[in-house]
Amino acid sequence: MKKNLKDCTFIIPLRIESDDRLRNVITVICHILGNFDTNIIVKEVDEQAIFGDYALPQIEEFCGDVDSLTYIFEESDDPVFFREKILNQMLIMSKTKVIVNYDCDVVFPVKVYEESYNKIMSGESDVVYPYGQGNWQYKVNATDELVSKFLTEDFNLDILKDKSSQPEPSDYGWVQFFNKDVYIEGGMENENFIGSAPDDFERHFRFSTLGYKVDRIENYIYHLEHSRGMNSWPNSYSQHPHTKNSMALWEKLKTFSKEQLKEYYSNQSYLQKYLK
Repeated sequence: MKKNLKDCTFIIPLRIESDDRLRNVITVICHILGNFDTNIIVKEVDEQAIFGDYALPQIEEFCGDVDSLTYIFEESDDPVFFREKILNQMLIMSKTKVIVNYDCDVVFPVKVYEESYNKIMSGESDVVYPYGQGNWQYKVNATDELVSKFLTEDFNLDILKDKSSQPEPSDYGWVQFFNKDVYIEGGMENENFIGSAPDDFERHFRFSTLGYKVDRIENYIYHLEHSRGMNSWPNSYSQHPHTKNSMALWEKLKTFSKEQLKEYYSNQSYLQKYLK
């Protein structure tokens, strides 16, 4: 029986740059829909609707009814993937109390999704990182055969673990569960970070500094490895045209006090646009 995460929306910004990333997003969404009664929004911004043409049919074949998945395609030839803006657009669309900023390459135990959700729903937490800080990441050397076995054998994470490296650092990215009101009140995603940027570090710093209840669950996260292009942090660090500005912004913001952060975000034009 699927677990009840009805008052929850997974928001997944997407640009599929490789065959392994295509395989990963199919695997991850099948894992979510196969285990939970929940909601997903996928927004793909690219020259071609790769998710719509290739991933969605396979997800429908595996999962059957996918009415809880909302798919949006925006055609764009911009080489820069504007992740923060896309996340904000999906955040505003969402109708649930819990919002999950979700990387399309990660999975973790079903019970941890439930625990993270319940912490937000009960008011115990405002933000939950469902993995430990430190060596809590398994890098999975995924293949078509491996993910097929994972999907058809009851999403057994030991299957992925057997083809993984030893645990490596996993600090601030991947996935965060948010109280929607807190996510918006705290400034949403900072759209001044463009493309490959240190937004994961700034997000954790900001919501902690602003005094929200930011918690962690000491759990391993499984990252399905993939090739990396110019929009994939950190290998693209020196390649991305906006990296220098983004790093300068992070260096500035991480020195801010609570009051300085409040002042900064109260004057952001992108935030005012959404709040109207």
